Amino acid sequence: MSFKLKIAAVAILAVSLTAAFGQTSQTQSPAKKHAATKRVKTPAPPSVEEQIQALRHELESQANQINSLKTGMADKDAQLQKAQQAAVEAQASAAKAASAASAQQQAVADNAAAVTTLQTTVTDLKGNQASLATTVSDETAKIKKAIDSPTVLHFKGITLAPGGFVEGDTAFRSHATASEMATAFSTIPYEHADSYSLTEFFGSSRPSRIALMAEGKVKWGTLRGYYEGDFMGSAVSSNENQTNSYVLRQRLLYAQAETNAHWTFTAGQSWSLVTETKKGITSIPADILTPLTVDPNYVAGYVWSRQYGFRVVKTFSKAAFAVAMENPQILYTASLAGNTPYAVVGAAGGAGGAMNASISSCSPTTSIVNYTNEVETTSGGQTVNVAVPVYKTMNSCANMANVSFNQAPDILVKAAFDPGIGHYEIFGVARFAHETVYPGETTNGNLYGGLKDITTGLAVAPALTTTGSFSESIVLGGMGGSLRIPVVANKLTVGAKGLFGPGVGRYGDSTLSDVTSNAAGRFVPIHNLIGLLTVEATPNPRLVIWANYGGDYAGREDYGSALTTTLGAPTTAQNASGVWGGTWKAPTAAAVGYGSRLLSNSSCNVTTNPSYNGSSTGYYGGGSCGAQTRNVQEVTGGYWYDIYKGDRGRLRQGFQYAYAVREGWSGVDGIGAKGVENMIFTSLRYYLP
Repeated sequence: MSFKLKIAAVAILAVSLTAAFGQTSQTQSPAKKHAATKRVKTPAPPSVEEQIQALRHELESQANQINSLKTGMADKDAQLQKAQQAAVEAQASAAKAASAASAQQQAVADNAAAVTTLQTTVTDLKGNQASLATTVSDETAKIKKAIDSPTVLHFKGITLAPGGFVEGDTAFRSHATASEMATAFSTIPYEHADSYSLTEFFGSSRPSRIALMAEGKVKWGTLRGYYEGDFMGSAVSSNENQTNSYVLRQRLLYAQAETNAHWTFTAGQSWSLVTETKKGITSIPADILTPLTVDPNYVAGYVWSRQYGFRVVKTFSKAAFAVAMENPQILYTASLAGNTPYAVVGAAGGAGGAMNASISSCSPTTSIVNYTNEVETTSGGQTVNVAVPVYKTMNSCANMANVSFNQAPDILVKAAFDPGIGHYEIFGVARFAHETVYPGETTNGNLYGGLKDITTGLAVAPALTTTGSFSESIVLGGMGGSLRIPVVANKLTVGAKGLFGPGVGRYGDSTLSDVTSNAAGRFVPIHNLIGLLTVEATPNPRLVIWANYGGDYAGREDYGSALTTTLGAPTTAQNASGVWGGTWKAPTAAAVGYGSRLLSNSSCNVTTNPSYNGSSTGYYGGGSCGAQTRNVQEVTGGYWYDIYKGDRGRLRQGFQYAYAVREGWSGVDGIGAKGVENMIFTSLRYYLP
């Protein structure tokens, strides 16, 4: 910068000198002037000395100017240096200011970020506050709802969930059964019975239920207790005459412990392990797949039972496995016409005890078994032979009463699978039955044996002997399975279930017999088949339409005649002859077993000249119809519609139509029996929320 200023100063000096010389030259040669008209005296030109003096003055003046310029230039250099110094300082200040500005800018940016963060935080806080307010509002509403309309009640650390429903039902049947709301399928009357000519109508609220689930959480799992009852029980004073005062009965009552590892232990009365569930294996009633019937006895072909049991269940994500011991009961029916042995397989309930004694009883029977030849003297002194009867009293009991003597519990195993589409089950049942038979003690044997000729003293027929007894045990059981598959966008579900095996009739809805007797009085299993097909449609959330077809079957166990020697009679010394029932013979061949071809069904198809036969089978045209049940089949369908479903409970209306057929095994001359039942049910139910 100093060098450039110096050059500029030199240039200015040169220009000044040039201008000075130009001025001097101009002075020396002034511009010509026109001579005035009046001549003026021209002054004398300056002398050389004057000119030198003038030039000296001019040079001094220029020197002064140069000095002045130098001084100015020095000042300017000083000012320039000062300006440079100021510029440097300004640059430093600018750099410092830039740095400060950058720092300020960074601070501003940081402040802006902080403000943004603060704004975001404030926004989040506002959102959280709104969410918190909503949560508080929801929790307040939930607490208020829990107080005003609690779904469960809290008591000492456990929750109590009441449940159930009340309802009014009606049932109409085309042929009378006297079974009120629950259809007794195995006693549907055969054609031409007196009750077959009459219809029946019942209205009832007895299927209404009350329920309570108690649940408590512990660190290793969950504890539960469940009770459910209805009014399908009957007391001595219960009747249809005036008040219809039927009693509360136990449906379900069990205790349960479920671990966090999904092991479940259940003891008490619950749905049998054979009963189908919606998912996995459970005892909770809401998860039990019962048919959607209004009929509280469900539908023929349904596999189920409610009874005491102890079960252990292990549940996985898509499978469950269980084993159970359940309360047994043997159902026994035998045709032993004319030759009924005295077999101990069960009894009526103990008098004055907790068991029902109203179905069957035992009573003493006194009969003449033989006569002795007594010589007596008349009042006139004459001697005569007199036949004096010999009496025998026997305790005559039904072959099977309502309470069987059970050897061991029923053993059940089950596996259930839920692969993602549908639910599948497979299960097995093992059962055990035992009895004691007294072959020589028969309810009819004393009518045929022991008569002696009063003259010769010889027996007219072999005398009745009562010797020996035998006991036996048999194993019964079967295999079953079920499936339930949703189709058509989960609006249609199809299902199938079945059980087959010897001696599993009690697990069918018709409760057909499990066992019968052969000619020796020994147990023989009856082969049972139980099956059910189900279709359920849900066109909208309020309506479900359903249809079922099912049946229960009991196989024929026919032992023909009691006179043969190939019927499994015990080979004891007392029965070496092979004749069943002792050392005597029945006067004619007798029906033996279940569904015997020798059983008299002579009046099953008689339609003219009916007469009362004196038994519960009703009016027949000349005799009885004793055909034992071969199968019961039923086709039924209906709907349930939810009039209201919400937090105030559910109001539901239902309708069911059913067509059931009971067929009996054919007997003498191939005559069988058949009964058809048309039924209509209606229901209006209110469920607790």
